[in-house]
Amino acid sequence: MVSQPEINELNSIASQVRRDIVRMVHAVQSGHPGGSLGCTDFFVALYFKILRLNPSFNMDGINEDIFFLSNGHISPVWYSVLARKGYFDVAELATFRKINSRLQGHPATEEGLPGIRVASGSLGQGLSVAVGAAQSKKLNHDEHLVFVLTGDGELQEGQAWEAIMYAAHHKVDNIIATVDYNGQQIDGAVDNVMSLKDLKAKWIAFGWEVIESNGNDLEDIINKLEHAKTLTGQGKPVVNLMRTEMGNGVDFMMGSHKWHGIAPNDEQLASALDQLEETLGDY
Repeated sequence: MVSQPEINELNSIASQVRRDIVRMVHAVQSGHPGGSLGCTDFFVALYFKILRLNPSFNMDGINEDIFFLSNGHISPVWYSVLARKGYFDVAELATFRKINSRLQGHPATEEGLPGIRVASGSLGQGLSVAVGAAQSKKLNHDEHLVFVLTGDGELQEGQAWEAIMYAAHHKVDNIIATVDYNGQQIDGAVDNVMSLKDLKAKWIAFGWEVIESNGNDLEDIINKLEHAKTLTGQGKPVVNLMRTEMGNGVDFMMGSHKWHGIAPNDEQLASALDQLEETLGDY
C-alpha cells in the first residue's frame, strides 16, 4: 500500500509534469498534449515508485527494470518525467521539437538522450520490442522486469497481436504491458474508427494475465502495478488495461480526440496553467 503523504508528493510532481507538457507543446505550436496529459499519473507512478532503476543510465538495461514507450507521440510526458527524475537538466525541456534538439517529437536514440533505448512512434511496434527485451532478460538470467505502454488505437495493428501471441506462447512472464485505454485516437473515438470490442476477453484468449486500473488515480495505478509485479514469473505475460481520460487535468481538453495532436494558443495555455499548480518550478 502507498501512504497518503507519498500520494500527495506524487500528485505534486504530476501537476508540474502537466504544466511542462502544455508549455512545451505551446512553445513550438506542435505536439501531442491529449494523451500526454492522460498518461501523466502513470508515468509519475512508474518512474517515482514502481521501476527498479540503476542510478546512472545504461543502454543495455542489465540488472534494472526497463521501460519502452510504444505510442511515442506522447513524448512530452516522458521527457518531462525523465527530466524531473534527473536523467537530464530540466532546462532542456525548452528545446522540445526544435532543430538539433535531443527532444524530438518522437523519441529517438540518435541524439543520445538518457532514458531512451529505442526510437518509437511507428505505431504497433512497441510490444514486439518489449517482448524481445524481456526474452533477452530471461535468457541472461536477469530477474528484472520489462514495462511497455501502448495506446488502445495501436491494437488495431496486426503486429501488436503477433507480439501478444508470441509472448504467451513462449511464456515471456517478465513483461508488464499497459494499454492506455482512453477510447480516443487521432480521427475520433476508437469504437467509431475500428472497435476493439471486448479487449479484456481478447487478451485472456491470447493467454495473458489481465488486470484493470484507473490510470488517472495515482493510488490505484500504483497498487495495480505492484499487484502486476506479483503475477510475473508464473508462466504468463501480464497486461494492465488502464482507463484514462485524454487531456486529464485541463478541463477544455478532457475526453476529446481533438486534442490528440494540436497545441493550445496563448489564451488556452493561460487557462491550462491556471488549473495546474506549479510545484517544482517551471523550466
